[in-house]
Amino acid sequence: MADREVGTIDSSVCKSYSVALLVPLAFLAATANGQNPAAQWRHVGGYAVDGGQNRVAGTVSGAVDRVWYSGDGATLYIQTAFGLKFQTLDLENWAATTQAPNVPRANVLGLVPGSAGVPGTIRDLAVSPKNPDEIAAATDLGVFRSADAGKSWTSLNDGLPNLPVARLLNLPENGQGVRIELRGNRAAEWPPGEKQAWLAADNSDILTEAQLRAALGALSGVQVTAVTVSGDAVYAGTADGQLRASSDRGQSWQVYPATGSGPVERIWVNPEDTRVAIAVFGKTPANAMVLDQRAHVLHTISGGVVWDNLTANLPDVAAHGVTADVASGAIYVATDAGVFAGYADLASLGASPQWTALPGLPSVPAADVKLDGQGNQLWAAVEGYGVYATLAPHRYLDPRVVNAADLVARAVAPGSLISILGAQVTAVRAGDVTIPVLNASSGASQLQVPFDVKGNLLALTATVGGTGMTFAPLTVAAAAPAIFTGPDGMPMLLDGDSGVMLDAMTPAHSGGRIQILASGLGSVTPEWPAGLAAPLENTPRVAGAVSVYLDRTPVAVTRAILAPGYVGLYLVEITVPKIVNYGPAELYVDMGGAVSNRVRVYIEP
Repeated sequence: MADREVGTIDSSVCKSYSVALLVPLAFLAATANGQNPAAQWRHVGGYAVDGGQNRVAGTVSGAVDRVWYSGDGATLYIQTAFGLKFQTLDLENWAATTQAPNVPRANVLGLVPGSAGVPGTIRDLAVSPKNPDEIAAATDLGVFRSADAGKSWTSLNDGLPNLPVARLLNLPENGQGVRIELRGNRAAEWPPGEKQAWLAADNSDILTEAQLRAALGALSGVQVTAVTVSGDAVYAGTADGQLRASSDRGQSWQVYPATGSGPVERIWVNPEDTRVAIAVFGKTPANAMVLDQRAHVLHTISGGVVWDNLTANLPDVAAHGVTADVASGAIYVATDAGVFAGYADLASLGASPQWTALPGLPSVPAADVKLDGQGNQLWAAVEGYGVYATLAPHRYLDPRVVNAADLVARAVAPGSLISILGAQVTAVRAGDVTIPVLNASSGASQLQVPFDVKGNLLALTATVGGTGMTFAPLTVAAAAPAIFTGPDGMPMLLDGDSGVMLDAMTPAHSGGRIQILASGLGSVTPEWPAGLAAPLENTPRVAGAVSVYLDRTPVAVTRAILAPGYVGLYLVEITVPKIVNYGPAELYVDMGGAVSNRVRVYIEP
């Protein structure tokens, strides 16, 4: 197998992207008093959903209640169903405003959905004072504009923060992007590498849950507003704040009386011990007889027999979402006042947390929060603005060693790149062996496992702020492959001819070459020291056999080497076979049964 020169890698793109991956999240330092550090949130995805079958050039979003022009026609104003007002001067860029003039609502009585080709149900109309052929329409699918007196319409939703996100359903994993619930029992996904709009997604799980709520409501005679199923455990909450729990899939129930604090909005259940659960409640009705004062967060360790109040100093506003990390006791709640974090012993009652606001999100209600499966990243859904993610603040209190490629804890191999999340280290050792530290920031430190590592376990001791910190021993394997992915699950795949990053907008082609940047492929020949960039010529090759699968079918591997000029990155190149079914395909690396994360690649003829 000839070792071709890797001149096709776009150095500027590769270097910047590799740094972004090796330091996947940017974080601010923890506050001096030991409370939650200021999270640095990153926005994932856009504000709008692909228009699909809505017969519109562009995208759709959430409901817009009002639309009007300024007196001179230079500015277009809208008001969303969330009550937020925005303005645009160029019909592309929107800015929040509180200075919008007050004008009468248009009379739209008698107009039916789809009138004049406008998608959705019209809620308001406005005609430009400087051009009678220019019309703006507010509908339940966003805001649209016609420049020809209503003969055709274009979307103005792309940059408008009006995504009707209600819940986080799935986070990026194994080639799938983040999937969200939209108001109206719809679902959307931001596929890895997507750069335009959310795509409509399968909503069968949303409909199934709605049917379950309806069935439970019919049996109990009350409106069920939340339900969570985990194994044989079923938890349900009602519109008047009642909590119900079953350990035998609904055959029998524990009923906790209504608190009067508002509807139960979401219930988190510990998957390792389903007797432990946390429920959050919406806004308390003005005329409610509150039995448990300010009960916005309740917690049980008895399968619903007894619940204790964890609301403490949480603002007296509606809470919409909740997630928790059992090991650290961290609890995160999404409320009308933003996202809050607190800590409590989830295995016992009575230890109410002190809640701390996590700044950095838009100052609008947060609809949901969710931790990834490793408890490393915290995700938030924000009304109108969509999805955000950050390093979970509890990682600063409980640092963890993960694979640097995808932030998953797994075995390591000689040469693997690993990250210590939540700690800025100055030195790391394994026994009497020095582990190279490649980069260190307040939120994460990147290391490389020596190529000559010995034994089956690697016990790390790090120096953090002059203090020693030990970690559970890592399993050492001959190979532990992982493909580098970005925040939204986008894999680091390059076109072998142009060096351009492959994504949904730039697909691979049959007969072309794909370069995969990975970690954990193990020993190389000739031997190479850790912490040193690979040479540009006569680059060391992977000693083990590397297999790559595309939609579970093996493809030809033309080379597997250290990425020239980079530290700790491997480059695996494959030739794309002639594909019958074009579109997204699953790709992964296999080395003797050690399988990497699965990623998504787009292929065209």
